[in-house]
Amino acid sequence: MTLTRFRLQTRGPALHEITRDVAGWLSAILADEGVVTLFVRHTSCSLLIQENADPDVRRDLLNWLGRIAPPAVDPAMGWITHRAEGPDDMPAHLKSAVLPTSLHIPVEGGRMVLGTWQGIYLVEHRRAPHQREVVAKFQAG
Repeated sequence: MTLTRFRLQTRGPALHEITRDVAGWLSAILADEGVVTLFVRHTSCSLLIQENADPDVRRDLLNWLGRIAPPAVDPAMGWITHRAEGPDDMPAHLKSAVLPTSLHIPVEGGRMVLGTWQGIYLVEHRRAPHQREVVAKFQAG
């Protein structure tokens, strides 16, 4: 079992692709067969496997997330009581509740078994810059 941490600096809502980082780490540790588990150590961002070919997909995903959980100042969000950390904090928690905060990806022959157009993303939900950490664990098996 091998563990590492990936640190990312974010600057507002976006999908940050980390596929190459994870693949490079798996290669460096000479991973063969097993599973890689990724876990983001925060409650206002998420992890996601999504298409990595057309940037419109990322834009549409961010727009959709903004529609299902707009900022707390939006009249539709008047029911929100947690506002101490700004108008985007509770909506960020809601988005994290809908999207995963951990992923499990099979590894075969040292490579993640992802589909042709699949990439791994950290999805930042907050507007302010944040330092994010994704913990990765490879388990042979």
